Amino acid sequence: MPGYSDRDRGRDRGYGGSHRFGGSRGGPPSGKFGNPGERLRKKHWNLDELPKFEKNFYKEHADITRRSVQEVEQYRRSKEVTVKGRDCPKPIVKFHEATFPNYVMDVISKQTWTEPTPIQAQGWPLALSGLDMVGIAQTGSGKTLAYLLPAIVHINHQPFLEHGDGPICLVLAPTRELAQQVQQVAAEYGRASRLKSTCIYGGAPKGPQIRDLERGVEICIATPGRLIDFLEVGKTNLRRCTYLVLDEADRMLDMGFEPQIRKIVDQIRPDRQTLMWSATWPKEVRQLAEDFLKEYVQINVGALQLSANHNILQIVDVFQLCYIQHEKENKTIIFVETKRRCDELTRRMRRDGWPAMGIHGDKSQQERDWVLNEFKFGKACILIATDVASRGLGHDWLPPSRLER
Repeated sequence: MPGYSDRDRGRDRGYGGSHRFGGSRGGPPSGKFGNPGERLRKKHWNLDELPKFEKNFYKEHADITRRSVQEVEQYRRSKEVTVKGRDCPKPIVKFHEATFPNYVMDVISKQTWTEPTPIQAQGWPLALSGLDMVGIAQTGSGKTLAYLLPAIVHINHQPFLEHGDGPICLVLAPTRELAQQVQQVAAEYGRASRLKSTCIYGGAPKGPQIRDLERGVEICIATPGRLIDFLEVGKTNLRRCTYLVLDEADRMLDMGFEPQIRKIVDQIRPDRQTLMWSATWPKEVRQLAEDFLKEYVQINVGALQLSANHNILQIVDVFQLCYIQHEKENKTIIFVETKRRCDELTRRMRRDGWPAMGIHGDKSQQERDWVLNEFKFGKACILIATDVASRGLGHDWLPPSRLER
């Protein structure tokens, strides 16, 4: 396919044969301090000495070239897409117009989708062009594939990993649950081109995660705290990282991750491609974009304020104790403010015969995974949760349902 390197044709060469991206492995001894990452030192990069890398792989499809400015504006208006910034490509209306390589299109063709979502339609040509970008759209709008499919193309144009190299694509996510869901998508779409990925998060044993990193992964999806731990003790590095994604950036700032994010970004070469995704656009997120992105293009889909995804029927009740239908097809999530309240309400409802289960940050990862799985498949149709479950649950988790707060 035009515009793609020989690496797109039969990825059967194994690792090796490529140059390293400089730097030495290793790091300071580990230590637990009140300030995570305080032993990490900001790297001072000399761009003249760094190996060059490609990041513009976009070739506009002939159908897009023929599309008039009026047609483009009509499409954007109909999808509530607004664009701010210079040199933004026209949106992709049909999947074939993205000119993804065959190993990506083969996976897409197995789905039942009819057209890209608005954030994908405008985000794909931007990301494939190697531009920094901010994408603002409601949760559940297809943002994960909007950045992962261009990431796969980006990786396949880079030299193969060598022993001791860290990931080429880093995705930072606010919660374990969201990170795991991104990992599932990365594994599914990366498998066709033999890309390896791993998910790094706290609350789970470090050993398997360290082994994944040491074997070499092109894609790393991580929560900031656990990644900081591994960077401090030299279990991984970001010398090879040229594609950085900040997913749910507003949520990460709400959770107080800004200092960790800044320390992580300090470890990544400044000429990387950076993509920031958010459901809202408060001044704190705007400042982060100004600090981390260069001459970025901003895409808005819908309003800039946080809103529910209207593809999911949600009935929100304010209640003390109310009647809840708990047939298998009627799932209910009850959000509470504190972990203690979550446990108390779960015990109370189970005592009264309700099939409820609880989830919050103090639960072990194994228990959280089990509870979410029980809820997903309808074995427990009432989930009581803190805001650990407020984002990142896909449509398959939430059929027409009730959300209680």
